[in-house]
Amino acid sequence: MHRRRSALSVSATAALLIAAPLVTGCGSDARPGAAAIVEGERITVSQVQARAEAVRDAQRADPQSTQLIQRTGPLSRYTLSNMIREKVVERAAKDEGVKVTRRDLQQFRADQESAAHGAEALRTRMLQERAVAPGQIEDTLRMDLLVLEVAKALGVNLSSPQAGEVMDKKFTETAESMGIEISPRFGAWSNDQVSLTGSEEPWLKPAPQPDEPT
Repeated sequence: MHRRRSALSVSATAALLIAAPLVTGCGSDARPGAAAIVEGERITVSQVQARAEAVRDAQRADPQSTQLIQRTGPLSRYTLSNMIREKVVERAAKDEGVKVTRRDLQQFRADQESAAHGAEALRTRMLQERAVAPGQIEDTLRMDLLVLEVAKALGVNLSSPQAGEVMDKKFTETAESMGIEISPRFGAWSNDQVSLTGSEEPWLKPAPQPDEPT
């Protein structure tokens, strides 16, 4: 695998593509204790809660803790959405014969840290902009890298106007084959909103501008 350009826009592009419409339907009969069922495997409520709480703990330790917590609101639905998307990306990558080695991931992370002007700066940005706890950064970057590799396998230039449409189609078709069911506790899947619905608050609200009341 060739060395990639060390721009944060690479991760940003991948993150946007990961957030494309993935699940075309939802079920209401997920098994007890399961937040979702994906290809017959459970994502448990406890797994979702543990991951969300790791983010919340990191937010509480951040100097901007109050703003971060207010902006993100409830994390469980956003967390579950991401956990499902990760499984879809993994499946799409497998279908395309895409693999990411440990060395690939280490290089990709080094590139992102360099672009962010340091490891600490990357940790701060991932937490503040993507609600990713420090211990989740490597897994998140791996998903970003897999999306980029899937795009490469499909011959998609991510800078092209058609990239989003092609990648959306790929991930949607992948998800359709995976038998995804969602527990009613977490709402229902909306293709239009590209998220689990049922929460009164969006997962990430815009930060107030300096001249706006907080």
